[in-house]
Amino acid sequence: MTESTLPMDTFPNIVDEKFRQIDPAALFGAPRSTHAPRILMLYGSLRERSYSRLATEEAARILRRLGAEVRIFNPAGLPLPDSTSADHPKVKELRELSLWSEGQVWCSPERHGSMTGIMKAQIDWLPLSMGGVRPTQGRTLAVMQVCGGSQSFNAVNQLRVLGRWMRMFTIPNQSSVAKAFAEFDEAGRMKTSPYYNRIVDVMEELMKFTLLLRDCTSYLTDRYSERVESVEEVSTRVNQRSQ
Repeated sequence: MTESTLPMDTFPNIVDEKFRQIDPAALFGAPRSTHAPRILMLYGSLRERSYSRLATEEAARILRRLGAEVRIFNPAGLPLPDSTSADHPKVKELRELSLWSEGQVWCSPERHGSMTGIMKAQIDWLPLSMGGVRPTQGRTLAVMQVCGGSQSFNAVNQLRVLGRWMRMFTIPNQSSVAKAFAEFDEAGRMKTSPYYNRIVDVMEELMKFTLLLRDCTSYLTDRYSERVESVEEVSTRVNQRSQ
């Protein structure tokens, strides 16, 4: 029988010993962690009165009230990507926090219709692989932005693309705060508004997804395509340098 006449339900291209049926026990029977969900928060501005930082701090308060352990990375002093080695203290701090986290929040101002360079630099310093360990894979992600004018979704849309690229589970909800300068009082606290309510919604959803997924991320991110590769092939592919 030639390949062209094989029955339609045969799989000549599949390596049988590497193909696995879905295991409900791995999804629903994994032991549940009891520690507080670990959330890393990144913001994208160095201004003294940074609205992305203020929104991030407001979100952090909500997460703590929901039971999370929260750490906010301060991007001040982080060098430009590739301008120095990964041994730089700020780069090491960022990467260690990413490995520590089970979920993340990215909040950027919108500048020229895009996320800021400061926001992108932080993400660019997070590699897809560190010695075989991926510092973002399987983590949940919530995206937020603050706007100087009318409401826009350019930055959060770009952050979603990056989250997918970094193999993160980006939650459906998101926050975009229009005219952010009018949404915070002199003390830096966010005023009561639908924008504030949306941030509560987003943090609540992030916590739910983090609690749901964190104990089975290794199974959720297990891939047939990687199982059929040798260790050497995987290392070469995920660590290859840009040409």
